[in-house]
Amino acid sequence: MRYLLSLLFCLLAGVAHAAPAGKAYMSIIIDDLGQSSARDSRTLALPGPVTMAIMPDTPHATDFARQAHKAGRTVILHMPMDPATGPYAWHPGIAIEELARRLDHALAKVPYAAGINNHMGSRMTAQREPMSWLMGDLQRRHLFFVDSRTSAATVAAAEAQARGLAHVSRDVFLDDERTTEAIAGQLRKGIELARKQGSAVLIGHPYPQTLEVLEREIPRLKGQGVELISLRQMIAERGNQAMPAHGRHGVYSNR
Repeated sequence: MRYLLSLLFCLLAGVAHAAPAGKAYMSIIIDDLGQSSARDSRTLALPGPVTMAIMPDTPHATDFARQAHKAGRTVILHMPMDPATGPYAWHPGIAIEELARRLDHALAKVPYAAGINNHMGSRMTAQREPMSWLMGDLQRRHLFFVDSRTSAATVAAAEAQARGLAHVSRDVFLDDERTTEAIAGQLRKGIELARKQGSAVLIGHPYPQTLEVLEREIPRLKGQGVELISLRQMIAERGNQAMPAHGRHGVYSNR
């Protein structure tokens, strides 16, 4: 019954918060934070509600999470997953009890996290049993999930949807190619997608080229008919529905 009520809420939210005709929303997440104070500070200074995704195994993770929260930014845990390595990383074959322990410790390193997204994770997010467990645990903690979609085989968002967990999926990576021209091109792709389907979720990294483009272009979004919104607002707008590139009729293809 709880699942059915959660699913009904999500479906109603999708109807209630669907983007009005001609409205285009965008959310931007910057991954891999916590490694460099200079890059962290420059990212935090970006205009608008940009989400800070902080890695737990970095020297500045805890301090920067507190700083970002104090500045009013949304903080999320950038959770390492296979093929990522390190003391917090999730790998296929690890017992659920150990995955839970690693998640607990990672969240302790990134205070004020409102949710998590996967760092790497191409193999891990394709594992249905641990992804199902994760979504249930995040629901218990009242945290949301962002599927970075590092693999077409991901079942993470599908499991979140099945659980009725608040979530979104990434639409565009900004900086697979680290030139300002390529990054600006990916941002234009995100703008076009937001206009076409009503919303777009973009993920980038604190590279100098990425930050240069965002510093210049974020103030211009409104003039292009695009509103930059927080990740929580984006979750409400999408109402847990899959975008056309990720499924059909709002349901993820890997469900």
